[in-house]
Amino acid sequence: MRKRIRLAFVVCSLALTISCTLRNGDLSVQHYRDKPFMQDYSIKYLPADTTVQLYRVVADRNGYIQILSSRGLLRLRGGQFLSPGEIVGDIHYRPTSDRKIAGIGTYRDQMVYADDKAILSNAWAGKLCSRHQMTSAGIFAGGADFTFLVADGKRLVLIKDSELLWEGEFEGDVRDIKYDASGNRFWILGIETISVFDPAGKKLTSVMTGGSYTCMETTGVKLLTGTHDGFYETAFPGSNPGTEVKNRLPCNDITVISEINGNIWFGTTAGAFKLRNDGKFDYYSSLRWLPSDNVVDIAGGPENSVLILTDKGLAKIMFKEMTLYEKAMFFEKQVRERHIRHGFNATVTGMEEGDVTTGRLADSDNDGLWTSMYLAGEAFRYAVTKEEEALLNVRESLEAMERLYSINPVPGFPARSFERRGYKYDDKPWRRAEDPEWDWKSTTSSDEAIGHIFAFGVIAELVNIPDVREKAVMLIDTLMSHVVKNSFYLIDWNGEPTLWGKWNPDYVNAFPVMVGDRKLNSSNITGMLQTAFHFTGKQKYRDAAFYLMNEHGYLENLMRPIKEIGPAPENADAWSRMLSEEWNHSDDEMYYCGYWGLYRYAFNDTLKAKYRDAIIDHWEIERPEKEGLWNIMTALTGVEEFDLDEAIWYLREYPLDLTDWTINNSHRKDIEMLGPGFRGQTTKEVLPPDELPVVRHNANRFDLDGRGDGRSEYSAGDIWLLPYWMGRYLKVIGGPENR
Repeated sequence: MRKRIRLAFVVCSLALTISCTLRNGDLSVQHYRDKPFMQDYSIKYLPADTTVQLYRVVADRNGYIQILSSRGLLRLRGGQFLSPGEIVGDIHYRPTSDRKIAGIGTYRDQMVYADDKAILSNAWAGKLCSRHQMTSAGIFAGGADFTFLVADGKRLVLIKDSELLWEGEFEGDVRDIKYDASGNRFWILGIETISVFDPAGKKLTSVMTGGSYTCMETTGVKLLTGTHDGFYETAFPGSNPGTEVKNRLPCNDITVISEINGNIWFGTTAGAFKLRNDGKFDYYSSLRWLPSDNVVDIAGGPENSVLILTDKGLAKIMFKEMTLYEKAMFFEKQVRERHIRHGFNATVTGMEEGDVTTGRLADSDNDGLWTSMYLAGEAFRYAVTKEEEALLNVRESLEAMERLYSINPVPGFPARSFERRGYKYDDKPWRRAEDPEWDWKSTTSSDEAIGHIFAFGVIAELVNIPDVREKAVMLIDTLMSHVVKNSFYLIDWNGEPTLWGKWNPDYVNAFPVMVGDRKLNSSNITGMLQTAFHFTGKQKYRDAAFYLMNEHGYLENLMRPIKEIGPAPENADAWSRMLSEEWNHSDDEMYYCGYWGLYRYAFNDTLKAKYRDAIIDHWEIERPEKEGLWNIMTALTGVEEFDLDEAIWYLREYPLDLTDWTINNSHRKDIEMLGPGFRGQTTKEVLPPDELPVVRHNANRFDLDGRGDGRSEYSAGDIWLLPYWMGRYLKVIGGPENR
């Protein structure tokens, strides 16, 4: 529904490659060259035995992955994106798996094990089997020339080829050992102390005391030490510890720190994150990325992946080189395989724990709107590529849109949706169709109408196939004839206007000037009438538009600056006060869908210049959201600056996984929070899309949390494909370049 927050009232009463400029008509615009970037996604693995405790994960140079657990060595089975694999017992090489392995690691990119007798490996022809003379060794690190420092509780031994080179006692329990090749020394982590061991001088020295340390990592230039409240940095070559804790992090309770391919990764009790070059973090949390947010270990994996072991399973974070076009093709497949219902662009709902095979395609109040946005995207795709598949998609969804008008008995009135009888999921808006096999959904809203006119206009202009174009023009005429005939109302089956389908001056101008609906409805109906006149040539649409603009102030309404939109005064009517309690982001979606017809089909150049000013004024206040669709739609005006880099950032960073997982960000210490405001901006900077809940364009991108529980999968048709293909058509996004 258009006004989600308003229904209660009714019931109760990156720097990216912007490499050149192209000429678009007579206007210079920015242009993005579509070169490959690294797209991340997660493949998850869950233990077959849910009672097992997972301790450590490693991968060798062959890409073989092993997990040390309370049940011995484990390995991975199956698994692909959106389809978790299993963690099962490893019997790949019985002479190893049958041993009492207590520790696992890598040395020179080969698997190395510790059991109750030795440090051993199957690499190097099995020659590494260095006996340590300890009964419960489990922590070790390899140094220079196959020397190993091994720990058994408080005892430490340095061995090579089973020869004892040194032994000593550690003050406290040894929790980890790291080797620093740059200084030829071992760092030893205790609970409250960190010590360094010099194998050349056979000397053990305590360098940090008094802390509550949880983990550590050496990077060749510094030591990183984790705590329950952030981490410390100690620069090499000196051993003086850092004194300032770094705790403006996504989560300060650090469990593991790992350097992987030059990047520093942190595991915590609330997910994992990678330190970026700009000092900020890429945050991986929730079931979108991890089987659990309680991270146990992190290691480098095969094919440039990162292995994140949690207490409930393993995530293999993949980094795949991909162009935006390749991402588009991935999403095109996602839509066609799972999200088409009678031609509608639908959501998969009723899923269990994110498993799309347990879900079902469901109708929506906004089937017409979401399908319009997908339909427009496919029309842009056809205009760019002339692909037969895109044309077939346009035909199929346009047929569904056409049936919205014919399945109900009201001339020119579009249903919200339709479904086979007996399969609707609520009762109030549903009516029985003349065909006994079908029901149709009433109460159609203004966001449906503006979506229809947007898509039909794009098709009529860009899809030069006679029968397709004629159908689009016919549907424009059908809807707008209904609206004009009924005094600018959508009239439902009962002869009454729908709740939101109202553009009549008595309704629109009854709002105080600062109430957004006055500006929005004026903008939308003007664009709708212009579109109808442009494609039908019928004078009644032109006359109606100028009647509203000249005699009822609709031009003044739509030109009102966005900064003047705000809460209605206390003495205003209750409806106006409710509608203006906060900014409704569904309105942004309606504005921008309407801007295509408002600007593109303007009656004259004078009006077009005014509309351009109104669109740019709106865009200026939207810029903090970095909404890819709004930025790219603003480019239709030919304005030189429209934040193309932010639009590309949005398209790159949107996750491949469109499941509505539960997402939490409010706890984070690395983001600057803001106080309450009319537009709902909660943070100084918006977070990347892959760290936020999956939402459509009618949501607030500053909403930090979402409680989806993996029950639905959204379609990329409206969320991602529309801005991409519109960008391609407007020539602000280029085609894929050779790798």
